[in-house]
Amino acid sequence: MNPVLLLIILIPFLEIYLFIKIGSQIGAFNTILLIFITAIIGVYYAKYEGLNTIRSGFVQIVKKEIPAYEIISGAAIAFAAILLIIPGFATDFLGLLLILPITRKVILGNLSKKFKRHEINKKKIIDGEFEDIEDNDDRKI
Repeated sequence: MNPVLLLIILIPFLEIYLFIKIGSQIGAFNTILLIFITAIIGVYYAKYEGLNTIRSGFVQIVKKEIPAYEIISGAAIAFAAILLIIPGFATDFLGLLLILPITRKVILGNLSKKFKRHEINKKKIIDGEFEDIEDNDDRKI
């Protein structure tokens, strides 16, 4: 079976199970309130982390380096914000892991190292001029 299809089926079952278990412990109203609070706080923190990532990306560009980690991190922050908006405790936990800088660096660190190898290096650029030479020209070598 396709892993993506399996996740689409299993995640709602996990979320419903967690809603029932946590709702029975803290009450239905508190469960709903907790879901709204995590969504609101998550969106604001995602905005904060996203702006920090953009600033860091501009610093990398000014240094003439490829902002590989910042690009991957920005995509992860956007995905984390979506996970935090979706109601559920499992998606909130995964979104929290992706939005915190420490865990995001651990999760995404290997991906950015692959892109860092291809940094821009100005020393390898050769500047020169050229002139077209006709076939019947005497200067032809």
